[in-house]
Order: sequence, then C-alpha cells, then structure tokens
Amino acid sequence: MYLKHFEKLIEMQKNRVEQMKSQGNFISYDDLDEIIIGVCGGDGIGPAITAQAQRVLEHILSDKIEEGKVSFRTINNLTIEHRAEVGKAIPDDVLEELKKCHVILKGPTTTPKQGDPWPNIESANVAMRKELDLFANVRPVKVPAENIDWVFFRENTEGAYAVGSLGLDIDQDIAVDFTFTTRQGTERIIRLAFEHARKTGRTRVTAVTKANVIKTTDGMFLDTFYQIAKEYPGIEADDWFIDIMTAKLVDTKRRTDFQVMVLPNLYGDILTDEAAEFQGGVGTAGSANIGKRYAMFEAIHGSAPRMVDEGRDIYADPSSMLRASVMLLEHIGEVEAASRLERALDKCAEEKKLVITGRDTGATSEDYADYVMDTLKALS
Repeated sequence: MYLKHFEKLIEMQKNRVEQMKSQGNFISYDDLDEIIIGVCGGDGIGPAITAQAQRVLEHILSDKIEEGKVSFRTINNLTIEHRAEVGKAIPDDVLEELKKCHVILKGPTTTPKQGDPWPNIESANVAMRKELDLFANVRPVKVPAENIDWVFFRENTEGAYAVGSLGLDIDQDIAVDFTFTTRQGTERIIRLAFEHARKTGRTRVTAVTKANVIKTTDGMFLDTFYQIAKEYPGIEADDWFIDIMTAKLVDTKRRTDFQVMVLPNLYGDILTDEAAEFQGGVGTAGSANIGKRYAMFEAIHGSAPRMVDEGRDIYADPSSMLRASVMLLEHIGEVEAASRLERALDKCAEEKKLVITGRDTGATSEDYADYVMDTLKALS
C-alpha cells in the first residue's frame, strides 16, 4: 500500500517534468487583441475586498475598456462551501472559466485545517498554481523610510506544498509527508529571479535554503542556484539558511543589503509574511503568481471568516488587493497606470485621511477605494 502510494507520487512528478520540458515561451500581451482579466472573489472577506480592487482597476483602465482592449469577467463559486460540496480544491466549472482568462485577480480562499468542519481538500491557491502552472510567486516589500526594497521569488509548485494533502498516516504513531524538487522547476524560478535583477538594475540575488540539513532537495536548489549565477557575472550571488535569514530581516545593520531573494516554497511562504510586517502587515501586501500562459494576483493574507461571521467584511482592508492590482497592471504592460496607482496608495497610507480598522470605528473598504480613486484623479 505505502509503496504504491509513493510510486504514484513519483509518477506525478515525472509527468510534471515532461510537461515543463515541452513548454514554450511566455505569453506576449502585446500580441493580444483583448486582455481578459478574471475576477475571482474567493470566500470570507475575499469578495468584499476584491470587488473594490476591481472598481479601482476599471477606473484606471477605463480608456482601455472602452477601446475593447481590456475586459473583466466575474468568476463565482470558488467558495469553501462549493469546493467542499464537489470535493475539489477547484471545481471543474470554475477551472474552466479561469482558463478562459489571461490574468486573474483572486481574493483569499479558506483552506481547511485539522479539526475544521470541512473535508480535507487541497488549498485552492496551491491547486490553482499547479493547474495553471503558476510557478513563480513574486512578493515585493518596500519601506522607503527604512531603505527596504526587497523582491522575493518563491517557488510555487514544488517543495512541501506540492503534495501537501497526499501524506500518509502510517498508524496512530507515525505520519509521513513528502517534499519534491525538480531540476526544471528549480531552474525556471531561479532564472526568473536573476532576470528580474538584471532588468531592474539590482545587483544581488540571494538564495534561501536549509541545505545544510535538508541535503537532497534543498541541496539541488542551492547547486542549481550557483550554476545559473555563473550566467550573470554582473550580479552578486550568495546564500543564507532560512533560520538565520529570518533573524537578518530584523537586523537593521544587514537587512538593507538584501535585494532579490529566491526560495523554495515553504521558506518563501514564511519569510514573506515576516517581511510584510515591515510595511504594515500581511494586510498591506499583494503578490503575483506568474506562469508562461497565465498569471494570478492576490493578497497574501487569509480569508478571515470571523469577520464575515461578525458582519465586519465591509470594513476589511482592500490594500492588499490594491497592491496586487499594481503588480497586475505592471504585468500586462500598463506600467504608467501601475506607477500612478502605487503612488496613490502610498499617498493614502501616508495621509491617513481614512483609516481601516476592520470595524465600524474605521472606514469601509468601499470608502477606502473611493479615497484611492479620488487620489488618482488628483495625481493625474
């Protein structure tokens, strides 16, 4: 039984490797007559904050929408209720709609944990990254006042999360999970990090692993990192272990030295949540999930179902989705619009004319979106 299970997992990864080998180049948005943006609210506070981000995007892209160069499609039913009903991380009808889009703006989704009333279905985020092969999770963190300007490239489709729902309870005393690393998956995330550094004028790329202990999978990641680094002689390459890197991010003497960091899946998830605290917490941070055919943009925080239960979802902070919208605009080539939105968000955060508290003591997410759009007009 256990051997057959392991053989099945190995076969899954071999199939992935063959698919990666056969992939072509990245999609060119300039070659598209119309860019289709799918808006998938998710569950919990997701629909509330995603709707406000869509309003702002429609405002800033109004000319492109009128010209027929950009359109928005609403994708429903990626809720925990529907996912539990059909027993899938992404229901087939939802996945079909997602694949009709070029880029996706996605709200948070609930992932069941042990003890929850929901069945043990895979994370919708993890499933979407695998189904659409969104191999790069890109998370920027910028705090100009503290000279922090980091960009994290987290591998999205391998590591401990790749088969996180396919572990085994051997008996009441032993439980086993699996982690997988492939040469192809590692090469493409590391190369993307170096390419980003080259294109943006950054001069340092840092790998973060635990290769001194996790010697096989993390060892492959680190070996591949230094092989690819040779192709970029003008960029400094170094590596740190995940435990000490979490300390160095709070070391005021060293943290400003870091620029681009590339990490396996689990470490990237942990370190980017820590990093987001420097710019105001995970509620302020957006992220991009990039593949060669599709791209998805989202908040890095969870779905906060308690806020919905307490009727507070209208007070949820849309900043994370708005930051993700900046990355979406950049990705499809609307660089000037992305810059304007980023400046507006920075100005709103600095002025604090409206403050989100998550309760009726602060502004609603709709009020805050209006504030951002008014600021955009003032910056025009």
